[in-house]
Amino acid sequence: VAGIVGRADLLCALFFLLSFLGYCKAFRENKEGHTFSIFWVLVSVVLGAIAMLCKEQGITILGLNAVFDALVINKINLLELIRKLLYKDKALENAGLLRKGLLFRITLLMCGGTGILYIRWRIMGTGPPAFTEVDNPASFADSLFVRAINYNYYYSLNAWLLLCPWWLCFDWSMGCIPLIKSVSDWRIIALAALWFCLIGLICQALCSEDSHKRRILTLGLGFLIIPFLPASNLFFRVGFVVAERVIYLPSIGYCILFTYGFSLLSKQAKKKKILAVAVLGILLINVTRCALRSSQWRSEEQLFRSALSVCPLNAKVHYNVGKNLADKGNQSAAIKYYREAVRLNPKYVHAMNNLGNILKERNELHEAEELLSLAVQIQPDFAAAWMNLGIVQNSLRRFEEAEQSYWTAIKHRKKYPDCYYNLGRLYADLNRHIDALNAWRNATVLKPEHTLAWNNMIILLDNTGNLAQAEAVGREALELIPNDHSLMFSLANVLGKSQKYKESEALFLKAIKANPNAASYHGNLAVLYHRWGNLDLAKKHYEVSLKLDPMAPGTKENYNLLRRKLEQLQKKGG
Repeated sequence: VAGIVGRADLLCALFFLLSFLGYCKAFRENKEGHTFSIFWVLVSVVLGAIAMLCKEQGITILGLNAVFDALVINKINLLELIRKLLYKDKALENAGLLRKGLLFRITLLMCGGTGILYIRWRIMGTGPPAFTEVDNPASFADSLFVRAINYNYYYSLNAWLLLCPWWLCFDWSMGCIPLIKSVSDWRIIALAALWFCLIGLICQALCSEDSHKRRILTLGLGFLIIPFLPASNLFFRVGFVVAERVIYLPSIGYCILFTYGFSLLSKQAKKKKILAVAVLGILLINVTRCALRSSQWRSEEQLFRSALSVCPLNAKVHYNVGKNLADKGNQSAAIKYYREAVRLNPKYVHAMNNLGNILKERNELHEAEELLSLAVQIQPDFAAAWMNLGIVQNSLRRFEEAEQSYWTAIKHRKKYPDCYYNLGRLYADLNRHIDALNAWRNATVLKPEHTLAWNNMIILLDNTGNLAQAEAVGREALELIPNDHSLMFSLANVLGKSQKYKESEALFLKAIKANPNAASYHGNLAVLYHRWGNLDLAKKHYEVSLKLDPMAPGTKENYNLLRRKLEQLQKKGG
Protein backbone atom coordinates (compact mmCIF):
# COMPACT_ATOMS: atom_id res chain seq x y z
CA VAL A 1 0.00 0.00 0.00
CA ALA A 2 1.89 3.04 -1.23
CA GLY A 3 -0.77 5.71 -0.65
CA ILE A 4 -0.45 8.54 1.85
CA VAL A 5 -2.62 6.68 4.36
CA GLY A 6 -0.40 3.60 4.05
CA ARG A 7 2.76 5.61 4.60
CA ALA A 8 1.23 7.23 7.70
CA ASP A 9 0.44 3.79 9.12
CA LEU A 10 3.96 2.55 8.42
CA LEU A 11 5.49 5.60 10.14
CA CYS A 12 3.11 5.22 13.08
CA ALA A 13 4.08 1.55 13.44
CA LEU A 14 7.77 2.46 13.30
CA PHE A 15 7.57 5.02 16.12
CA PHE A 16 5.10 2.83 18.03
CA LEU A 17 7.66 0.01 18.17
CA LEU A 18 10.54 2.41 18.85
CA SER A 19 8.57 3.79 21.80
CA PHE A 20 8.03 0.26 23.12
CA LEU A 21 11.71 -0.62 22.69
CA GLY A 22 12.70 2.64 24.38
CA TYR A 23 10.50 1.73 27.34
CA CYS A 24 12.13 -1.71 27.49
CA LYS A 25 15.54 0.02 27.42
CA ALA A 26 14.66 1.82 30.66
CA PHE A 27 14.96 -1.54 32.47
CA ARG A 28 17.97 -2.95 30.64
CA GLU A 29 20.45 -0.44 31.96
CA ASN A 30 20.35 -1.79 35.49
CA LYS A 31 21.33 -5.43 35.88
CA GLU A 32 19.94 -5.65 39.38
CA GLY A 33 16.56 -4.41 38.23
CA HIS A 34 15.87 -2.26 41.30
CA THR A 35 16.03 1.08 39.47
CA PHE A 36 15.10 2.39 36.06
CA SER A 37 16.04 5.18 33.67
CA ILE A 38 13.69 8.16 33.70
CA PHE A 39 15.43 9.34 30.52
CA TRP A 40 14.31 6.31 28.53
CA VAL A 41 10.77 6.54 29.90
CA LEU A 42 10.61 10.15 28.67
CA VAL A 43 12.14 9.14 25.31
CA SER A 44 9.38 6.53 25.03
CA VAL A 45 6.73 9.20 25.69
CA VAL A 46 8.24 11.49 23.01
CA LEU A 47 8.34 8.65 20.47
CA GLY A 48 4.71 7.88 21.35
CA ALA A 49 3.84 11.51 20.62
CA ILE A 50 5.56 11.27 17.22
CA ALA A 51 3.64 8.04 16.52
CA MET A 52 0.40 9.90 17.28
CA LEU A 53 1.37 12.72 14.92
CA CYS A 54 1.67 10.10 12.16
CA LYS A 55 -1.61 8.40 13.11
CA GLU A 56 -3.75 9.05 16.18
CA GLN A 57 -3.79 5.33 16.90
CA GLY A 58 -0.11 5.75 17.92
CA ILE A 59 -1.01 7.22 21.34
CA THR A 60 -2.14 3.75 22.50
CA ILE A 61 1.55 2.83 22.93
CA LEU A 62 1.48 4.66 26.28
CA GLY A 63 -1.29 2.37 27.52
CA LEU A 64 0.55 -0.66 26.18
CA ASN A 65 3.75 0.41 27.96
CA ALA A 66 1.82 0.76 31.24
CA VAL A 67 0.33 -2.75 30.86
CA PHE A 68 3.74 -4.14 29.90
CA ASP A 69 5.35 -2.52 32.96
CA ALA A 70 2.72 -3.75 35.39
CA LEU A 71 2.14 -7.28 34.16
CA VAL A 72 5.43 -8.24 32.50
CA ILE A 73 8.17 -6.20 34.21
CA ASN A 74 6.60 -6.17 37.68
CA LYS A 75 4.95 -9.59 37.21
CA ILE A 76 1.74 -8.46 38.92
CA ASN A 77 -0.82 -11.25 39.21
CA LEU A 78 -4.10 -9.48 38.52
CA LEU A 79 -6.26 -12.16 40.12
CA GLU A 80 -4.20 -12.04 43.29
CA LEU A 81 -4.29 -8.24 43.29
CA ILE A 82 -8.10 -8.18 42.87
CA ARG A 83 -8.46 -10.74 45.67
CA LYS A 84 -6.33 -8.61 48.01
CA LEU A 85 -8.29 -5.49 47.12
CA LEU A 86 -11.59 -7.26 47.78
CA TYR A 87 -10.40 -8.59 51.12
CA LYS A 88 -8.68 -5.26 51.96
CA ASP A 89 -5.30 -6.91 52.37
CA LYS A 90 -2.79 -4.38 53.58
CA ALA A 91 0.17 -6.16 52.01
CA LEU A 92 -0.48 -4.74 48.55
CA GLU A 93 3.17 -3.85 48.13
CA ASN A 94 3.88 -7.58 47.94
CA ALA A 95 1.74 -7.71 44.83
CA GLY A 96 4.30 -5.48 43.10
CA LEU A 97 2.15 -2.37 42.83
CA LEU A 98 4.52 -0.14 44.76
CA ARG A 99 7.74 -1.86 43.83
CA LYS A 100 10.33 -0.57 41.35
CA GLY A 101 8.67 2.82 40.94
CA LEU A 102 5.70 1.43 38.99
CA LEU A 103 3.28 4.13 40.15
CA PHE A 104 5.82 6.84 39.30
CA ARG A 105 6.36 5.49 35.76
CA ILE A 106 2.63 5.11 35.15
CA THR A 107 2.17 8.69 36.39
CA LEU A 108 4.82 9.83 33.90
CA LEU A 109 3.02 7.98 31.11
CA MET A 110 -0.35 9.46 32.12
CA CYS A 111 1.07 12.99 32.29
CA GLY A 112 2.74 12.51 28.90
CA GLY A 113 -0.49 11.19 27.39
CA THR A 114 -2.51 14.06 28.87
CA GLY A 115 0.01 16.58 27.50
CA ILE A 116 -0.09 15.01 24.04
CA LEU A 117 -3.90 15.05 23.99
CA TYR A 118 -3.92 18.69 25.16
CA ILE A 119 -1.57 19.72 22.35
CA ARG A 120 -3.71 17.78 19.88
CA TRP A 121 -6.81 19.56 21.22
CA ARG A 122 -5.13 22.97 20.90
CA ILE A 123 -4.15 22.26 17.28
CA MET A 124 -7.26 20.50 15.97
CA GLY A 125 -10.02 21.48 18.41
CA THR A 126 -12.46 19.24 20.23
CA GLY A 127 -15.20 18.88 17.64
CA PRO A 128 -15.52 15.31 16.35
CA PRO A 129 -15.57 14.77 12.56
CA ALA A 130 -19.04 14.71 11.02
CA PHE A 131 -19.88 11.19 9.88
CA THR A 132 -23.00 10.01 8.09
CA GLU A 133 -25.06 6.87 8.51
CA VAL A 134 -23.56 5.28 5.40
CA ASP A 135 -20.06 5.55 6.92
CA ASN A 136 -20.90 3.59 10.07
CA PRO A 137 -24.55 2.39 10.13
CA ALA A 138 -24.32 0.57 13.48
CA SER A 139 -23.35 3.75 15.35
CA PHE A 140 -26.60 5.41 14.18
CA ALA A 141 -28.85 2.52 15.29
CA ASP A 142 -31.44 3.52 17.90
CA SER A 143 -31.25 0.23 19.79
CA LEU A 144 -28.32 -0.28 22.18
CA PHE A 145 -28.59 -4.02 21.53
CA VAL A 146 -28.24 -3.54 17.75
CA ARG A 147 -25.24 -1.24 18.23
CA ALA A 148 -23.50 -3.61 20.65
CA ILE A 149 -24.08 -6.75 18.61
CA ASN A 150 -22.90 -5.12 15.37
CA TYR A 151 -19.81 -3.60 16.98
CA ASN A 152 -18.89 -7.06 18.18
CA TYR A 153 -19.52 -8.47 14.73
CA TYR A 154 -17.15 -5.85 13.30
CA TYR A 155 -14.52 -6.99 15.82
CA SER A 156 -14.94 -10.58 14.63
CA LEU A 157 -14.52 -9.46 11.01
CA ASN A 158 -11.29 -7.67 11.90
CA ALA A 159 -10.07 -10.79 13.72
CA TRP A 160 -10.94 -12.90 10.67
CA LEU A 161 -9.02 -10.54 8.36
CA LEU A 162 -5.96 -11.09 10.59
CA LEU A 163 -6.37 -14.86 10.39
CA CYS A 164 -7.39 -15.06 6.74
CA PRO A 165 -6.74 -11.84 4.77
CA TRP A 166 -8.60 -12.99 1.67
CA TRP A 167 -11.65 -10.71 1.61
CA LEU A 168 -9.97 -7.33 1.25
CA CYS A 169 -11.77 -4.18 0.13
CA PHE A 170 -10.68 -0.54 -0.10
CA ASP A 171 -13.99 0.56 1.46
CA TRP A 172 -16.43 -1.34 3.68
CA SER A 173 -19.12 1.34 4.05
CA MET A 174 -22.45 1.97 2.27
CA GLY A 175 -24.22 -1.29 2.93
CA CYS A 176 -21.18 -3.52 2.44
CA ILE A 177 -21.99 -5.27 5.74
CA PRO A 178 -25.76 -5.40 6.45
CA LEU A 179 -26.74 -4.78 10.08
CA ILE A 180 -27.53 -7.67 12.40
CA LYS A 181 -30.98 -6.86 13.81
CA SER A 182 -31.97 -10.05 15.63
CA VAL A 183 -30.35 -12.95 17.47
CA SER A 184 -31.66 -15.33 14.79
CA ASP A 185 -29.04 -13.98 12.34
CA TRP A 186 -26.51 -16.77 11.71
CA ARG A 187 -23.64 -14.26 11.90
CA ILE A 188 -24.04 -14.32 15.70
CA ILE A 189 -21.83 -17.45 15.51
CA ALA A 190 -18.87 -15.23 14.56
CA LEU A 191 -19.32 -13.18 17.74
CA ALA A 192 -19.49 -16.30 19.87
CA ALA A 193 -16.34 -17.72 18.26
CA LEU A 194 -14.43 -14.47 18.79
CA TRP A 195 -15.30 -14.14 22.46
CA PHE A 196 -14.75 -17.86 23.11
CA CYS A 197 -11.17 -17.52 21.82
CA LEU A 198 -10.52 -14.18 23.53
CA ILE A 199 -11.87 -15.30 26.91
CA GLY A 200 -9.82 -18.48 26.65
CA LEU A 201 -6.62 -16.51 25.95
CA ILE A 202 -7.37 -13.95 28.69
CA CYS A 203 -8.01 -16.72 31.24
CA GLN A 204 -4.71 -18.34 30.30
CA ALA A 205 -2.94 -14.96 30.56
CA LEU A 206 -4.40 -14.31 34.02
CA CYS A 207 -4.74 -17.76 35.60
CA SER A 208 -1.89 -19.85 34.24
CA GLU A 209 0.56 -21.05 36.89
CA ASP A 210 3.38 -20.63 34.36
CA SER A 211 4.53 -17.02 34.80
CA HIS A 212 6.45 -17.09 31.48
CA LYS A 213 3.28 -18.13 29.66
CA ARG A 214 1.30 -15.40 31.45
CA ARG A 215 3.77 -12.72 30.42
CA ILE A 216 3.91 -13.74 26.72
CA LEU A 217 0.13 -14.07 26.42
CA THR A 218 -0.33 -10.72 28.20
CA LEU A 219 2.12 -9.02 25.84
CA GLY A 220 0.53 -10.62 22.76
CA LEU A 221 -3.01 -9.70 23.85
CA GLY A 222 -1.84 -6.19 24.75
CA PHE A 223 -0.44 -5.63 21.25
CA LEU A 224 -3.56 -7.23 19.75
CA ILE A 225 -6.25 -5.32 21.70
CA ILE A 226 -4.87 -1.97 22.92
CA PRO A 227 -3.91 -0.45 19.48
CA PHE A 228 -7.36 -1.46 18.20
CA LEU A 229 -9.30 0.38 20.93
CA PRO A 230 -9.55 3.77 19.08
CA ALA A 231 -11.29 1.95 16.20
CA SER A 232 -13.68 0.03 18.46
CA ASN A 233 -16.46 2.68 18.69
CA LEU A 234 -16.27 2.34 22.49
CA PHE A 235 -14.95 5.85 23.17
CA PHE A 236 -16.22 7.75 20.14
CA ARG A 237 -17.90 7.13 16.80
CA VAL A 238 -15.51 6.26 13.98
CA GLY A 239 -16.11 6.92 10.28
CA PHE A 240 -15.81 3.35 9.01
CA VAL A 241 -17.19 -0.14 9.48
CA VAL A 242 -14.00 -2.07 8.81
CA ALA A 243 -10.70 -0.43 7.91
CA GLU A 244 -7.86 -2.80 7.12
CA ARG A 245 -5.28 -0.19 8.11
CA VAL A 246 -6.35 -0.25 11.78
CA ILE A 247 -5.36 -3.91 12.16
CA TYR A 248 -1.79 -3.23 11.04
CA LEU A 249 -0.56 -2.56 14.60
CA PRO A 250 -2.71 -5.34 16.17
CA SER A 251 -1.05 -7.76 13.72
CA ILE A 252 2.05 -7.51 15.96
CA GLY A 253 0.07 -9.14 18.78
CA TYR A 254 -1.31 -11.74 16.39
CA CYS A 255 2.25 -12.64 15.31
CA ILE A 256 3.38 -12.96 18.95
CA LEU A 257 0.45 -15.26 19.77
CA PHE A 258 0.92 -17.28 16.57
CA THR A 259 4.65 -17.76 17.25
CA TYR A 260 4.05 -18.74 20.86
CA GLY A 261 1.33 -21.20 19.83
CA PHE A 262 3.70 -22.73 17.27
CA SER A 263 6.43 -23.11 19.92
CA LEU A 264 4.01 -24.90 22.27
CA LEU A 265 2.84 -27.23 19.51
CA SER A 266 6.39 -27.99 18.39
CA LYS A 267 7.26 -29.12 21.93
CA GLN A 268 4.34 -31.54 22.03
CA ALA A 269 4.18 -32.68 18.40
CA LYS A 270 5.83 -35.97 17.49
CA LYS A 271 6.08 -35.15 13.78
CA LYS A 272 7.67 -31.72 13.92
CA LYS A 273 8.46 -31.68 10.21
CA ILE A 274 4.75 -31.76 9.32
CA LEU A 275 4.13 -28.87 11.70
CA ALA A 276 7.02 -26.89 10.20
CA VAL A 277 5.72 -27.53 6.67
CA ALA A 278 2.24 -26.37 7.74
CA VAL A 279 3.62 -23.13 9.20
CA LEU A 280 5.76 -22.51 6.12
CA GLY A 281 2.68 -23.15 3.99
CA ILE A 282 0.70 -20.55 5.95
CA LEU A 283 3.55 -18.06 5.52
CA LEU A 284 3.76 -18.78 1.80
CA ILE A 285 0.00 -18.32 1.34
CA ASN A 286 0.11 -14.99 3.18
CA VAL A 287 3.13 -13.78 1.19
CA THR A 288 1.34 -14.74 -2.04
CA ARG A 289 -1.79 -12.90 -0.90
CA CYS A 290 0.31 -9.85 0.00
CA ALA A 291 1.93 -9.82 -3.45
CA LEU A 292 -1.48 -10.20 -5.14
CA ARG A 293 -3.02 -7.40 -3.09
CA SER A 294 -0.04 -5.13 -3.75
CA SER A 295 -0.48 -5.66 -7.49
CA GLN A 296 -4.16 -4.67 -7.16
CA TRP A 297 -3.12 -1.40 -5.50
CA ARG A 298 -0.93 -0.51 -8.49
CA SER A 299 -3.90 0.80 -10.46
CA GLU A 300 -7.26 2.28 -9.52
CA GLU A 301 -9.12 0.04 -11.95
CA GLN A 302 -7.74 -3.18 -10.42
CA LEU A 303 -8.29 -1.93 -6.88
CA PHE A 304 -11.90 -0.90 -7.49
CA ARG A 305 -12.81 -4.01 -9.49
CA SER A 306 -11.29 -6.30 -6.85
CA ALA A 307 -13.87 -4.90 -4.41
CA LEU A 308 -16.87 -5.86 -6.55
CA SER A 309 -16.71 -9.52 -5.52
CA VAL A 310 -16.03 -8.69 -1.84
CA CYS A 311 -18.64 -5.94 -1.35
CA PRO A 312 -21.22 -6.16 -4.17
CA LEU A 313 -23.74 -4.23 -2.01
CA ASN A 314 -21.37 -1.27 -1.52
CA ALA A 315 -22.59 1.70 -3.58
CA LYS A 316 -19.21 3.43 -3.26
CA VAL A 317 -17.46 0.50 -4.97
CA HIS A 318 -19.77 0.76 -8.00
CA TYR A 319 -19.37 4.56 -7.95
CA ASN A 320 -15.57 4.33 -8.03
CA VAL A 321 -15.57 1.74 -10.82
CA GLY A 322 -17.93 4.00 -12.80
CA LYS A 323 -15.80 7.08 -12.16
CA ASN A 324 -12.67 5.24 -13.28
CA LEU A 325 -14.41 4.16 -16.51
CA ALA A 326 -15.73 7.69 -17.12
CA ASP A 327 -12.24 9.14 -16.68
CA LYS A 328 -11.06 6.74 -19.39
CA GLY A 329 -13.84 7.84 -21.73
CA ASN A 330 -15.97 4.69 -21.46
CA GLN A 331 -19.22 6.50 -20.70
CA SER A 332 -21.60 3.65 -21.57
CA ALA A 333 -20.02 1.30 -19.04
CA ALA A 334 -19.74 4.12 -16.48
CA ILE A 335 -23.50 4.79 -16.71
CA LYS A 336 -24.20 1.16 -15.77
CA TYR A 337 -22.12 1.36 -12.58
CA TYR A 338 -23.43 4.80 -11.62
CA ARG A 339 -27.02 3.56 -11.99
CA GLU A 340 -26.22 0.57 -9.77
CA ALA A 341 -24.65 2.90 -7.16
CA VAL A 342 -27.83 5.01 -7.11
CA ARG A 343 -30.00 1.88 -6.92
CA LEU A 344 -28.04 0.57 -3.91
CA ASN A 345 -28.04 3.98 -2.22
CA PRO A 346 -30.90 6.20 -3.47
CA LYS A 347 -29.43 9.17 -1.56
CA TYR A 348 -25.96 8.92 -3.12
CA VAL A 349 -25.79 12.49 -4.44
CA HIS A 350 -22.25 12.22 -5.86
CA ALA A 351 -23.29 9.27 -8.04
CA MET A 352 -26.37 11.21 -9.18
CA ASN A 353 -24.22 14.24 -10.02
CA ASN A 354 -21.71 12.22 -12.07
CA LEU A 355 -24.45 10.27 -13.83
CA GLY A 356 -26.28 13.53 -14.58
CA ASN A 357 -23.05 14.96 -16.03
CA ILE A 358 -22.61 12.03 -18.43
CA LEU A 359 -26.28 12.15 -19.50
CA LYS A 360 -25.88 15.92 -20.09
CA GLU A 361 -22.90 15.27 -22.39
CA ARG A 362 -24.93 12.62 -24.25
CA ASN A 363 -27.73 15.21 -24.66
CA GLU A 364 -30.15 13.20 -22.49
CA LEU A 365 -31.06 16.45 -20.81
CA HIS A 366 -34.41 15.65 -19.19
CA GLU A 367 -33.15 12.63 -17.27
CA ALA A 368 -30.00 14.57 -16.32
CA GLU A 369 -32.20 17.37 -14.95
CA GLU A 370 -34.26 14.91 -12.89
CA LEU A 371 -31.16 13.38 -11.31
CA LEU A 372 -29.48 16.71 -10.55
CA SER A 373 -32.71 18.19 -9.14
CA LEU A 374 -33.02 15.17 -6.84
CA ALA A 375 -29.37 15.55 -5.77
CA VAL A 376 -29.82 19.18 -4.71
CA GLN A 377 -33.11 18.30 -3.03
CA ILE A 378 -31.34 15.66 -0.91
CA GLN A 379 -28.28 17.88 -0.26
CA PRO A 380 -29.23 21.54 -0.75
CA ASP A 381 -25.64 22.80 -0.26
CA PHE A 382 -24.18 20.57 -3.02
CA ALA A 383 -22.62 23.34 -5.12
CA ALA A 384 -21.34 21.14 -7.98
CA ALA A 385 -24.82 19.65 -8.54
CA TRP A 386 -26.35 23.16 -8.60
CA MET A 387 -23.82 24.24 -11.23
CA ASN A 388 -24.43 21.15 -13.39
CA LEU A 389 -28.19 21.65 -13.04
CA GLY A 390 -27.67 25.21 -14.30
CA ILE A 391 -25.74 23.91 -17.33
CA VAL A 392 -28.58 21.49 -18.17
CA GLN A 393 -31.22 24.21 -17.74
CA ASN A 394 -29.16 26.51 -19.96
CA SER A 395 -29.07 23.78 -22.64
CA LEU A 396 -32.86 23.46 -22.30
CA ARG A 397 -33.02 27.26 -22.84
CA ARG A 398 -34.56 27.86 -19.41
CA PHE A 399 -32.23 30.77 -18.79
CA GLU A 400 -33.80 32.28 -15.67
CA GLU A 401 -33.76 28.94 -13.84
CA ALA A 402 -30.18 28.34 -15.00
CA GLU A 403 -29.06 31.74 -13.68
CA GLN A 404 -30.74 31.02 -10.32
CA SER A 405 -29.01 27.62 -10.11
CA TYR A 406 -25.60 29.17 -10.83
CA TRP A 407 -26.05 31.80 -8.13
CA THR A 408 -27.20 29.12 -5.65
CA ALA A 409 -23.99 27.18 -6.38
CA ILE A 410 -21.91 30.32 -5.79
CA LYS A 411 -23.84 30.99 -2.56
CA HIS A 412 -22.78 27.58 -1.22
CA ARG A 413 -19.22 27.79 -2.58
CA LYS A 414 -17.97 31.36 -2.66
CA LYS A 415 -14.77 30.59 -4.57
CA TYR A 416 -16.15 28.67 -7.54
CA PRO A 417 -14.38 29.77 -10.76
CA ASP A 418 -15.98 27.10 -12.98
CA CYS A 419 -19.43 28.28 -11.95
CA TYR A 420 -18.56 31.89 -12.77
CA TYR A 421 -17.28 30.66 -16.15
CA ASN A 422 -20.58 28.90 -16.92
CA LEU A 423 -22.55 31.91 -15.67
CA GLY A 424 -20.55 34.02 -18.14
CA ARG A 425 -21.51 31.67 -20.96
CA LEU A 426 -25.18 32.05 -20.00
CA TYR A 427 -24.90 35.85 -20.07
CA ALA A 428 -23.11 35.68 -23.44
CA ASP A 429 -25.99 33.60 -24.86
CA LEU A 430 -28.38 36.31 -23.61
CA ASN A 431 -26.20 39.07 -25.17
CA ARG A 432 -25.55 40.50 -21.68
CA HIS A 433 -21.94 41.16 -22.63
CA ILE A 434 -20.89 43.26 -19.64
CA ASP A 435 -22.30 40.69 -17.20
CA ALA A 436 -20.53 37.93 -19.14
CA LEU A 437 -17.20 39.75 -19.01
CA ASN A 438 -17.62 40.40 -15.26
CA ALA A 439 -18.39 36.72 -14.61
CA TRP A 440 -15.36 35.55 -16.59
CA ARG A 441 -13.18 38.15 -14.87
CA ASN A 442 -14.33 36.74 -11.50
CA ALA A 443 -13.37 33.26 -12.71
CA THR A 444 -9.85 34.41 -13.63
CA VAL A 445 -9.43 36.27 -10.33
CA LEU A 446 -10.30 33.11 -8.41
CA LYS A 447 -8.32 30.88 -10.76
CA PRO A 448 -5.72 32.84 -12.79
CA GLU A 449 -4.93 29.80 -14.96
CA HIS A 450 -8.58 29.43 -16.11
CA THR A 451 -7.80 29.30 -19.84
CA LEU A 452 -11.41 28.99 -21.01
CA ALA A 453 -12.50 32.14 -19.18
CA TRP A 454 -9.56 34.14 -20.60
CA ASN A 455 -10.28 32.85 -24.11
CA ASN A 456 -13.97 33.69 -23.90
CA MET A 457 -13.18 37.24 -22.76
CA ILE A 458 -10.79 37.74 -25.70
CA ILE A 459 -13.23 36.26 -28.22
CA LEU A 460 -16.21 38.28 -26.92
CA LEU A 461 -14.25 41.54 -27.00
CA ASP A 462 -12.95 40.64 -30.48
CA ASN A 463 -16.46 39.86 -31.79
CA THR A 464 -17.85 43.11 -30.40
CA GLY A 465 -15.10 45.18 -32.03
CA ASN A 466 -13.22 46.06 -28.83
CA LEU A 467 -9.86 45.09 -30.33
CA ALA A 468 -7.68 47.21 -28.03
CA GLN A 469 -9.35 45.80 -24.92
CA ALA A 470 -9.20 42.27 -26.35
CA GLU A 471 -5.47 42.73 -27.02
CA ALA A 472 -4.89 43.97 -23.44
CA VAL A 473 -6.77 40.98 -21.96
CA GLY A 474 -4.90 38.56 -24.25
CA ARG A 475 -1.50 39.95 -23.21
CA GLU A 476 -2.51 39.78 -19.52
CA ALA A 477 -3.57 36.15 -19.96
CA LEU A 478 -0.32 35.17 -21.71
CA GLU A 479 1.73 36.72 -18.92
CA LEU A 480 -0.03 34.40 -16.46
CA ILE A 481 -0.17 31.34 -18.76
CA PRO A 482 2.71 31.86 -21.24
CA ASN A 483 2.66 28.37 -22.80
CA ASP A 484 -1.04 28.03 -23.58
CA HIS A 485 -1.43 27.65 -27.37
CA SER A 486 -5.17 28.46 -27.36
CA LEU A 487 -4.48 31.89 -25.82
CA MET A 488 -1.70 32.49 -28.39
CA PHE A 489 -4.21 31.66 -31.13
CA SER A 490 -6.92 33.99 -29.77
CA LEU A 491 -4.49 36.90 -29.31
CA ALA A 492 -2.96 36.27 -32.76
CA ASN A 493 -6.43 36.67 -34.33
CA VAL A 494 -6.91 40.01 -32.56
CA LEU A 495 -3.45 41.27 -33.59
CA GLY A 496 -4.12 40.23 -37.19
CA LYS A 497 -7.33 42.28 -37.26
CA SER A 498 -5.36 45.21 -35.78
CA GLN A 499 -2.90 44.83 -38.72
CA LYS A 500 -0.02 43.89 -36.40
CA TYR A 501 0.91 41.16 -38.84
CA LYS A 502 4.45 40.39 -37.71
CA GLU A 503 3.52 39.86 -34.05
CA SER A 504 0.39 37.97 -35.07
CA GLU A 505 2.44 35.67 -37.33
CA ALA A 506 4.90 34.93 -34.49
CA LEU A 507 2.07 33.92 -32.13
CA PHE A 508 0.37 31.75 -34.79
CA LEU A 509 3.63 29.91 -35.49
CA LYS A 510 4.26 29.42 -31.76
CA ALA A 511 0.73 28.04 -31.31
CA ILE A 512 1.17 25.69 -34.29
CA LYS A 513 4.48 24.47 -32.87
CA ALA A 514 2.69 23.60 -29.61
CA ASN A 515 -0.30 22.02 -31.39
CA PRO A 516 0.61 21.22 -35.02
CA ASN A 517 -2.58 19.24 -35.78
CA ALA A 518 -5.08 22.07 -35.14
CA ALA A 519 -6.67 22.81 -38.52
CA SER A 520 -8.05 26.19 -37.35
CA TYR A 521 -4.55 27.38 -36.42
CA HIS A 522 -3.27 26.75 -39.95
CA GLY A 523 -6.48 28.13 -41.48
CA ASN A 524 -6.34 31.43 -39.57
CA LEU A 525 -2.60 31.82 -40.22
CA ALA A 526 -3.40 31.36 -43.91
CA VAL A 527 -6.03 34.16 -43.64
CA LEU A 528 -3.37 36.38 -42.03
CA TYR A 529 -0.92 35.70 -44.88
CA HIS A 530 -3.75 36.26 -47.38
CA ARG A 531 -4.44 39.73 -45.89
CA TRP A 532 -0.75 40.46 -45.60
CA GLY A 533 -0.12 39.56 -49.22
CA ASN A 534 2.10 36.51 -48.61
CA LEU A 535 0.02 34.42 -51.01
CA ASP A 536 2.35 31.42 -51.34
CA LEU A 537 2.52 30.95 -47.55
CA ALA A 538 -1.26 31.48 -47.39
CA LYS A 539 -1.76 28.70 -50.00
CA LYS A 540 0.55 26.36 -48.06
CA HIS A 541 -1.31 26.76 -44.76
CA TYR A 542 -4.76 26.59 -46.40
CA GLU A 543 -3.73 23.22 -47.83
CA VAL A 544 -2.41 21.96 -44.49
CA SER A 545 -5.66 23.08 -42.79
CA LEU A 546 -7.84 21.31 -45.40
CA LYS A 547 -5.71 18.18 -45.10
CA LEU A 548 -6.27 18.12 -41.33
CA ASP A 549 -9.97 19.01 -41.60
CA PRO A 550 -11.50 18.92 -45.11
CA MET A 551 -14.80 20.26 -43.73
CA ALA A 552 -13.25 23.28 -41.93
CA PRO A 553 -15.83 26.12 -42.21
CA GLY A 554 -14.78 28.96 -44.49
CA THR A 555 -11.34 27.51 -45.23
CA LYS A 556 -12.31 25.92 -48.55
CA GLU A 557 -14.00 29.13 -49.75
CA ASN A 558 -10.95 31.23 -48.77
CA TYR A 559 -8.66 28.71 -50.46
CA ASN A 560 -10.71 28.87 -53.68
CA LEU A 561 -10.60 32.69 -53.60
CA LEU A 562 -6.82 32.56 -53.19
CA ARG A 563 -6.43 30.11 -56.08
CA ARG A 564 -8.48 32.36 -58.37
CA LYS A 565 -6.39 35.33 -57.32
CA LEU A 566 -3.17 33.40 -58.00
CA GLU A 567 -4.50 32.32 -61.42
CA GLN A 568 -5.32 35.96 -62.28
CA LEU A 569 -1.84 37.05 -61.21
CA GLN A 570 -0.29 34.31 -63.34
CA LYS A 571 -2.33 35.43 -66.38
CA LYS A 572 -1.26 39.03 -65.87
CA GLY A 573 2.34 37.90 -65.47
CA GLY A 574 2.05 35.77 -68.58
